[in-house]
Parts: sequence; C-alpha cells; structure tokens
Amino acid sequence: MGIRVITDKCYGCKVCVPSCPFGIIEIIDKKAVIKDGCNLCGACATACKFNAIEITRETETKIDKSLYSGVWVFAEQREGKLANVTKELLGEGRKLADELKEPLAAVLLGKGIGELAQGLIAHGADKVYLADAPELEYFLEDSYTQVIVDLVKKERPNIILLGATAIGRSLAPKVAARLETGLTADCTGLEVDVAEKNLLQTRPAFGGNLMATILCPNHRPQMATVRPKVFKPSAEDPSRTGEVITVDLTKTKWDIRAQVLEVVKETGYVVNLEEANIIVSGGRGLCDPKNFAMVEELARVLGGAVGASRAAVDAGWIPYAHQVGQTGKTVGPKIYFACGIHGAIQHLAGMSSSDIIIAINKNPDAPIFKIATYGIVGDVREVLPLLTKEFKKALGVSQEAVV
Repeated sequence: MGIRVITDKCYGCKVCVPSCPFGIIEIIDKKAVIKDGCNLCGACATACKFNAIEITRETETKIDKSLYSGVWVFAEQREGKLANVTKELLGEGRKLADELKEPLAAVLLGKGIGELAQGLIAHGADKVYLADAPELEYFLEDSYTQVIVDLVKKERPNIILLGATAIGRSLAPKVAARLETGLTADCTGLEVDVAEKNLLQTRPAFGGNLMATILCPNHRPQMATVRPKVFKPSAEDPSRTGEVITVDLTKTKWDIRAQVLEVVKETGYVVNLEEANIIVSGGRGLCDPKNFAMVEELARVLGGAVGASRAAVDAGWIPYAHQVGQTGKTVGPKIYFACGIHGAIQHLAGMSSSDIIIAINKNPDAPIFKIATYGIVGDVREVLPLLTKEFKKALGVSQEAVV
C-alpha cells in the first residue's frame, strides 16, 4: 500500500494542496511532494486533473463464505446464573439464524455450569458448546479468549454476538483481534442480508446524533456486541431439544497471565445497572457526596439501581461501577432519573435509549432537558426528598421501611 507522485505528469498546479485534509502536500520545484502522515484517503488523487497521483492498495483476499455457518451467542453467566442479556441475544439470534437458515448456538464457559445448558436450549439455542474447567471459574480475558478462539477456528461460525456488558466489552475486542476480523460495538439493531450472508449492524454514532449501519463483508466471523435491554428476551420453551457439545479442554496449554486471588463484593446498595428497569442517577448538582444518600433512598423505594455521571465519579463521590455514559455503562431502563446531571453528550450517549427520562436540574437550559420525557426545574436537593416522600405514599411504604 502506498501513494506516489508521477513527476512526468505533475505540473505543480497546486490543485491537490487544498484537497488534502491533513495539509501534508507541498509544491517543491514545481512538483507535488506528499509528506509523512498520509492515510490514503484519495482526495488528492481525485482532485488532480492530470492523474499524476497514484495510490496502490492491497487487494482484499476474498473469503469463501460457504465455509462459515451458524449464529453464535456468548452465554454470559455470573456465579452460575445467566445474565439477562444472554436471553435477549438468544431471542434476536434465533431470528437471524432462521432468516439465514443456519443453526443457533450458545457458547457457555465456566466451572460447574453444565446445568445451564438446557436453559439455553429452552431459550432458543440449537446447540450449546459447553467449556467447563477450573481455569474458567472466573472471567479472565486470557482464558476465555483462548477457548473461544480455538473453538471458532474449528467450527467456523458466520456470526458471533456478545452483550455490551463489562465482560462482553472486554472479551470481544481480544477475540476479534486474534481472529483478525471486524467488530461493531454497542449495537442497537441487527439485520441480515440473506443473499450475501452479511450482518447489518446498526449503532449510534457521533454521540447518538445519527445511526450508522456497519458491514464486515470481507472477513468472518462477523462480530458484534449488543447493548442490554435493546431486544426482548426470548420466551422459554422447556419442551425444546438440542445438542450439548462438551469442549475437550484436557490437552489445552493454558496461557493465562493473571490470577484471581480474591473476589471482594462491593458493600452497600448495589444493583446491576445494565439489567435494572429503573435507574436513579446523581451528578455534580448534588453538590456533596453525602447527598447521594437521597439518590440511594429513592432507588430503594422504587426498587431500582443507583447510577452516576462521570463528574460525580471523577470527584470520588461514588465508585466507577455506577458510572453511566460513553466511558461507563450503557443503559436502557424503563425509567431513568437524572438528578443534578447537566447532560454532557457523553452521558446522553449512555442513557438516551431509556423509555422514560425524568430530569431534575436548576438550570432550565441544561442539555438533559432536550431529551427528557419529564423535566423538573429546581434544586435537586429540595426536589428529591419531596419526590421520595410522594413515591412512598403512592407505594404504601412507611417512612421507617426505607432507611
């Protein structure tokens, strides 16, 4: 791959100079000179009227798509319990597999988790690849990647779907890199081009201002992580039958660079943000970390989870696990309370898909109000206690019941 100026054809007309978005073309001795930094965008070659700029690119090696078949879902589990996003992916994966007339398989990794296999079949899987080993008891990128990559090279699936969770976002890029294939992150829509067997992967772009549909036509498998709560979970059918394939790991030479010494569970009121139907998030408008107690109380009353803006997390008011946004968790609950959150575009990108957004902010011009379903202009420290009191009345919760 490269770019060159054909000096015999170049007359130093300077037309190519302003066409370069990086400003790396100069005219020296009446000839165009392209300095380092070119990304081969081709703008200069298009602008040149004398065809004096030549770009050569490596030709893509076309793959035989007929060698790849099947839709795979990474069956994420935590402590022997399937994550909700797994059931959501099985539901959508079933639709894609039926359109392609290919089997749907779940890939289940862990230790002592064989009993989950039948549940995956009941939720739509035709096959379950079961990898059960002590080395897989806890999620580690090295061990999980090693097993999945070896399995993919052997079975050659067409599509692999993972949840855009903390585990999925950590695992998917490493698997894709090892397989030298593409990966689309945080998808909110999936379709297939049956004729070409291509997966049409739709995701928000430019901070959620538009939707982009991405294809991976020249590589297999096609990989995507999907935001939780985007698709409905598949209905369970206990009468479904399928095949459980035990992955032979007896000869595996493990290449694991990390070791889990101890698992420390976070104390306090914690609910999985990605699976919560109601989230109450606090931001810098709370003014003091002690005021997060008001956010936590409302979350308890409503049976929801506690979220936070990046500003609150960076200030050390609440652990990172609660952060919602582009650099935190992407969530899509039925109800999202934004309490004292201004509405930076990074935060909006992580929660704008919520069904109902209730914003509380004393600044009437705060960006959060532009996407809010309901807005309350006022000091969040005064509004939150009043809201909590009214919800307690409506739900029949006594003041002493929630502390």
